[in-house]
Amino acid sequence: MGWAEYAAALAVFFLSHTLPLRPRVKSALVARFGQRGFALGYSALSLGVLYWVLMAAGRAPHVPLWGWAAWQKHVTLLAMLAACVLAALAIRRPNPFSFGGRAGAGFDAARPGILRYTRHPLLVALALWAGGHMVPNGDLAHVALFGLFAGFAMLGQRIVDRRRKQALGPEWERLDAARRAVPAWPPRPASVRGGIVRLGLGLAAFAGLVAIHPLVIGVSPLP
Repeated sequence: MGWAEYAAALAVFFLSHTLPLRPRVKSALVARFGQRGFALGYSALSLGVLYWVLMAAGRAPHVPLWGWAAWQKHVTLLAMLAACVLAALAIRRPNPFSFGGRAGAGFDAARPGILRYTRHPLLVALALWAGGHMVPNGDLAHVALFGLFAGFAMLGQRIVDRRRKQALGPEWERLDAARRAVPAWPPRPASVRGGIVRLGLGLAAFAGLVAIHPLVIGVSPLP
């Protein structure tokens, strides 16, 4: 299939992340399957299509852009460790600035946790995942793929900022100024126990991904 499969996988990936989120389509799907059903179905679809894209990139014609070296795996591991911890600290936590949280409900600007350092922890985690995987995969197909993800993650932060500013009005500026006014160190999670638990979950997720990577992707991430 070569480039044809790769192009088709990319097209399906971007369509699957665009069409279901259009207001009319999403409303119809939520009405049919419920909010939880929509979220589970959309997550399964996203993971399935992402796996196809990754496999298609591996089957595309190999056009080298730079060579492989053992040190590159260390870069990927460090990036993934940071990405897993970021995601664990952010998912389902109040975040009025970005997606992945509970729509900002219950957000305490005096104890912003990971939001003290970035308004968009999940997008930063995506950028780390993409950039970390680009380093040891220096062929054209993978560089284009991970470069697109990294570019989306960086550009997406500006797009989300603009939309949230429009939605929240002056409240956005107040909350942003308040969370930046908190001292950068020591961190101030909503609860110390909750922060420790989430940190542990992030480390466990990292270990799990390292363990299943050879089974799912076919390549060991370890040096």
